[in-house]
Amino acid sequence: QVQLVESGGGLVQPGESLRLSCAASGRIVSINDMGWYRQAPGKERELVAIITSGSTTNYADSVKGRFTVSRDNAKNTVYLQMNNLKPEDTAVYSCYSHIRSYTGYLSSYWGQGTQVIVSS
Repeated sequence: QVQLVESGGGLVQPGESLRLSCAASGRIVSINDMGWYRQAPGKERELVAIITSGSTTNYADSVKGRFTVSRDNAKNTVYLQMNNLKPEDTAVYSCYSHIRSYTGYLSSYWGQGTQVIVSS
């Protein structure tokens, strides 16, 4: 089995920062893409940021220049550094990863989600 466990959400004021972490564990052979989605109340889920196994990154236009995605391959962990947070960043943030497990299959796995609230 493979699990993704997130941490780092919370309540912050506009302009402040948060760092989300997501650690993959289990019978992992290799990890391809890792990234973050978010879903705000009443809205569809959207891709926030992605980082490939080669560390190429891509961001939603709404977070470019404010968010940074990174990964530590030794720890099977992906991070999302969020700076200059805005109220419109309020959402449940979920990490995902494309992982090849010992079954040999490449599958998508999701974290449980962590709430980020930006409010004064």
